Amino acid sequence: MSLMHDFTFYNPTRMVLGRGTIAMLSSLVPREARVLLTSGGGSFKKNGVRDQVLRALAGRSVIEFQGIEPNPEYATLMRAVQVVKGEKVDFLLAVGGGSVLDGTKFIGAAARYPEGKDPWNFLLDHGESVRDAVPVGCVMTLPATGSEGNPTAVISRRERGEKYYFGAPCCFPVFAVLDPTTTYSLPRRQVVNGIVDAYVHVLEQYATTLAPAPLQDRQAEAILATLLENADKILADPPDYEARATFVWSATQALNSLIGCGVDQDWATHMIGHELTALYGLDHAVTLAVILPGAMRERVEAKRDKLTQYGRRIFGVDTAEKAIERTEAFFRDLGMKTRLSEHGIDARSAAAEIERRFASRGFTCGERQEVDGASAARIVLSRA
Repeated sequence: MSLMHDFTFYNPTRMVLGRGTIAMLSSLVPREARVLLTSGGGSFKKNGVRDQVLRALAGRSVIEFQGIEPNPEYATLMRAVQVVKGEKVDFLLAVGGGSVLDGTKFIGAAARYPEGKDPWNFLLDHGESVRDAVPVGCVMTLPATGSEGNPTAVISRRERGEKYYFGAPCCFPVFAVLDPTTTYSLPRRQVVNGIVDAYVHVLEQYATTLAPAPLQDRQAEAILATLLENADKILADPPDYEARATFVWSATQALNSLIGCGVDQDWATHMIGHELTALYGLDHAVTLAVILPGAMRERVEAKRDKLTQYGRRIFGVDTAEKAIERTEAFFRDLGMKTRLSEHGIDARSAAAEIERRFASRGFTCGERQEVDGASAARIVLSRA
C-alpha cells in the first residue's frame, strides 16, 4: 500500500518576478479599488519602494497604514481593521516582508469576520471559521517566510505572550510582485534570517518519512542545495542580482504547497520556535536555528531513513547524525547562534514554560503527532 497521501494542489496567486515589476501594479490592482497600503517601518520610504508603488497606483484611492511590526501584533492590526471598515476599503496591498503580509492577511480576514465576534477566535481555531476576506496583493521586499505563496499567517498577542497561526483559502494573495532589487538595502541580519527561514521551511516538509514521492523529494532537495550553494553570493556586498533573484524564488518555492503535496509534514520546530518568540521576542528565524538541530536529534530514530537520504544527497555524508551536524554548521557559518545560552535564555525555565503551554492546550505536533509537551521540553533543554 502506498504511503503517499492523495492530494489536491491549489495555488491561485499570480507571481510576478523580475527587475522593475513594481510598475505592473497599475494593471494588477483593480482600477476602481479603494486601497489600503500596509507597511512596516520607514525603510520602504528610504529605499524608494514606496515612491515606486505610489507612482504605479496613481489615480487610485490609496490610504496608508504603517507600523506593522515583526511578529505582527494583534492590537496594531485591529486598528487597521477599523480603518478598512471606516473607509470602506476593498483591496489591501502589503509592501514589505512576511510580517507585513501576514498582518495584512489577518486584517483582510478580520474585516469580514462576523460582527460581534472577536477575530482572535480564528487564531485559536487556526482559520477554520474564516469564510471571507478582503483581497490582498503584495510587493515582497524580504524573502523569507514564503507568505506570498500561501494562505497562512502567524500573529502575536504580546500582552498574553501568545503567537498563533491561521490559514484559509480566501487569504491567498491575489498576486505577488517580487523585484529582487528591493532586497538590496536589507541588513545582513535580515538576509541571513531569510535564508534560514526558507531552509527550515523545506526541511519541515522533507525531513520526515520516506514515501513514494520522488519528485517532491528532488524538488525539496533542489531548494536546499540552491540555498547552500548560493549563500555566499546572496550575502555578497554589493548584491548579486542573479543570486538575489534565485533567493527570492527559492523562498517562495519553499512554502507554496508544492513540495508538501502528498508527503508527511513536521512543523514541530516552528511550533516550539513560536513559543520562544512569544516568550523572549527572538526573531522567528533565530528560534528555528536554535531548535531544529535539537528537534532532529530528539526524533532521529523515527527520521533516520529520511535524514540519511538528506545527508547523502545534500552534504555527501553517510549518517543521519552527520547530516544534523552539517545543518547546524551551515547555520553557524551564516552567523547564526544556535544555543539558547548565546541569547541569554535559561533553557530550564524556557523548557518548563513551553511544556506547560503544550500540556494546557493538549497540543501535539510532528509528522506522527509524537511531539508533546514533554518532548518539546527535552528539545529545548538540549539547546541550552
